[in-house]
Amino acid sequence: MSYELPIRPSTEVADALADNAPVVALESTVYSNLGLPSPDNENALNRCIESIRAAGAVPAVTAVFDGELRAGLEDNEYDRILGQATKAAERDLPVAIGQKWPVGATTVSASLAIAQATGIHVFATGGIGGVHRGSEVTGDISADLGAIARHGVATISAGAKSFLDLPKTLEALETLGATVIGWQTDVLPAFTARETPYAIPYRIDDLAELAAITNAQLGFGRGLLIANPVPIEDALDQSVHDAALEEALAEVDKAGIAGAKVTPFVLAHIANASGGASVPANISLVANNAGLAGRLAAQLCD
Repeated sequence: MSYELPIRPSTEVADALADNAPVVALESTVYSNLGLPSPDNENALNRCIESIRAAGAVPAVTAVFDGELRAGLEDNEYDRILGQATKAAERDLPVAIGQKWPVGATTVSASLAIAQATGIHVFATGGIGGVHRGSEVTGDISADLGAIARHGVATISAGAKSFLDLPKTLEALETLGATVIGWQTDVLPAFTARETPYAIPYRIDDLAELAAITNAQLGFGRGLLIANPVPIEDALDQSVHDAALEEALAEVDKAGIAGAKVTPFVLAHIANASGGASVPANISLVANNAGLAGRLAAQLCD
């Protein structure tokens, strides 16, 4: 018996793939009600699309619409992802299909699964999930890590979210076999902060070299993580970020917050402590990642 996956690329994405033209996959959670607040979510979406197109590539926002997996949206469909949605990780996709979810906003893991199934090999996001602090007790490790290693797609992100256990996140990626590259950086960036004390195995400064490494890893049928720091002019002040993070983590422990509730709580606390500066930093980093993804996808096609 053969099984068919209900997945539909947009007209533009289908044409690009048929012509071997560069395509970049994007998640949709950050643009929905689950991510940035309105109108920042629409601003972020438009800037990401513009950055990919400026690099000569085609954007492919992933989502679930009425039980159908989507790789790229038509022009009249973007409004659907900007509103109410249900978060869909890779594990949720069969349920989203079977129950015909009206709008499923894809996470990193779901986007990677859809990208690989469609034949898209470059993906841009904001910051990935990872190993949570206290995971030795809770076992809380993001599905992003396994998906990055397992799927033959290059993931470009501004590192991992700063409230995670970053050393263990790097160790987990190594264990899973995911190559980690620092794009013009020697250390792992932490989302809206450019620097951490944690060294990345490889620093690459040349796009052609990055494409050669990506091509080799994709040839093995495996994925890699390319860490791309938030632009320096938009990064949060490191001391402000670090102080806000410590305060947020203390509140998380005090209130007994755990699981999926940690991320929005910590990000909201940092946004408040930074006087709202973390929101433009977030928009800047996702657009910056999209631009690098577009250039990499174009280089791979060349």
